[in-house]
Amino acid sequence: MESGVVHTGSGMPLYWRVCLINGLVFVAGTVALALAPVTVSATVLVSELVVLTFGLIGIVVLNSILLRTSLAPLDRLIRLMDTVDLQRPGQRLTVAGSSAVGQLLRGFNAMLERLETERSTSNAKALAAQEAERQRIARELHDEIGQGLTAVLLGLKQLSARVPAEAQADLRDVQDTARATLDEVRGVARRLRPGVLEDLGLHSALAALATEFSAHGLRVRRVTSPGLPDLGSERDLVIYRVAQEALTNVARHSDARTVRLALNRQGPVVLLTVDDDGRGLRGAAESTGIRGMRERALLIGAELTVGASELGGTAVRLEVPCEAAR
Repeated sequence: MESGVVHTGSGMPLYWRVCLINGLVFVAGTVALALAPVTVSATVLVSELVVLTFGLIGIVVLNSILLRTSLAPLDRLIRLMDTVDLQRPGQRLTVAGSSAVGQLLRGFNAMLERLETERSTSNAKALAAQEAERQRIARELHDEIGQGLTAVLLGLKQLSARVPAEAQADLRDVQDTARATLDEVRGVARRLRPGVLEDLGLHSALAALATEFSAHGLRVRRVTSPGLPDLGSERDLVIYRVAQEALTNVARHSDARTVRLALNRQGPVVLLTVDDDGRGLRGAAESTGIRGMRERALLIGAELTVGASELGGTAVRLEVPCEAAR
């Protein structure tokens, strides 16, 4: 860079703009002093001091007003920079004119647009890779470990005929442990790869999800509306994962007894709601799970909100535009 003044396009650079404003104010003050019917004695009189003081105050006030008008957009820029969140896209500054400040604001808006696009693209790739890895692990759990445990159970059953009576109780304990482990492995595989979603659709997958959490002591009330539009496999998966994460958070952190899982259409959107009667957020910062749900929502153009529930706990709402359906 050859100088300290950066030109940002058409219009006067900000440095010279400030110099011009100050220069005009000083010229105006000088002209006013030259034309005003006042004089300054060698020994400044009180009346002359009053005139000079008011003149100085006028110059300072005028200079402040002009500078504030010119630099006010920078204050808006600073406030947005302090609060901008790429998980809530669309935040932009209003730009008017072609001055250096206007060019700066346009550049900032363009930077936000690029960051949001790049973030969305990278997140889509990361989540796609995550789903692929989930499916790979689920297949290995089901095909390798599941089949291995099944073979162990069959071997133990054949062995039971040759084991002495006094060892039968111990053998049954081993069988029960192996059977429980096999059930747990199958459960983990189902959570990693929702086969019921692929085979039977979103409604059945949510029903299975509600049943799974109900089996662990949480009362899940499921409310769904018939005739929902076909949203496509990608959006169905996002809705399922958001419901799964929300129910997991309720089970782990809320101390809730009842949770309502609802999926229905409200005007132009399909609305997923998961709300509970637990202790609520209580001002806690957003967890990694909630931010992950927001990332998924952004991928399909949906909006996710987390707030207070009518039941007294926390409500998670995912709004998927119907026009985004395929």
